[in-house]
Amino acid sequence: MYKIAVMGDYDSIYGFAAVGLDTFSISEVHDAEKQLHQLAAADYAVIYITEDWAQKLSHAIDKYKEQMLPVIIQIPGVSGNTGEGVENVKKFVEQAVGSDILFSQNN
Repeated sequence: MYKIAVMGDYDSIYGFAAVGLDTFSISEVHDAEKQLHQLAAADYAVIYITEDWAQKLSHAIDKYKEQMLPVIIQIPGVSGNTGEGVENVKKFVEQAVGSDILFSQNN
């Protein structure tokens, strides 16, 4: 059975444990990259990662972009929202359904 993980700084991710997700607090780039690869090799189908950490680990995340699993999705952290996470989710949806779901002909 596949699992869902959340990676990021403690303050941004601790609440996800309350809804049953596996949380992984990270503070060092080397440890974070190692953790990402371990989760990807395990039974994690979805890995949420805070936007600030996704930027720091972009080279490691790129390795998984062409694979079916895991799906790595950026989420805002306590430091704020850069918009990168929303843009990536939009791209995933466009690939899945074949069109831009936010585009309206009424604009």
